[in-house]
Amino acid sequence: MIIILMGVAGSGKSTVGQTLARRLGWPFHDADDFHPARNRAKMRRGIPLDDNDRRPWLEAIRASIVQSLSARENAIYACSALKQSYRQLLAADTEKVKFVHLNGAAELIAQRLANRQGHFFDPALLQTQFDDLEEPHRLLEVDISSPPEAIADSIVAALGLRQGAISRQCSA
Repeated sequence: MIIILMGVAGSGKSTVGQTLARRLGWPFHDADDFHPARNRAKMRRGIPLDDNDRRPWLEAIRASIVQSLSARENAIYACSALKQSYRQLLAADTEKVKFVHLNGAAELIAQRLANRQGHFFDPALLQTQFDDLEEPHRLLEVDISSPPEAIADSIVAALGLRQGAISRQCSA
């Protein structure tokens, strides 16, 4: 199974993803690590990315997902996946790729971004993320107002997973 934690910047994708990865014993991949340098520089300057900027980034994430699926490995990805077309591209196997929308109040997210240090994302871009977000339908949605541990617990329960799984291999 591949779990993609999606949502706007500051929704807790990386924090929840790392917590979830520790709970399940699965590898964690942060989509931020797939951005080319020019995308990072653009966001650092407060310039929002467009679909042309995001396409190679999303294709690199998809390639990683396909590799994990081919190796029959479970994995967790943190990726904004703001638009339905992005989610369709990332869903290399709709049976095994599960999206979880981390959703919360804009004020809470803005506060988190204001307190975040050392990240290339300019908090002034938050509104552009909300503007680009195409609300997902029929996906697991989790409110981000709880602590990361509680959010991870709710994801594990909702997806019927076992914590502390010994194997990284996908079950058939």
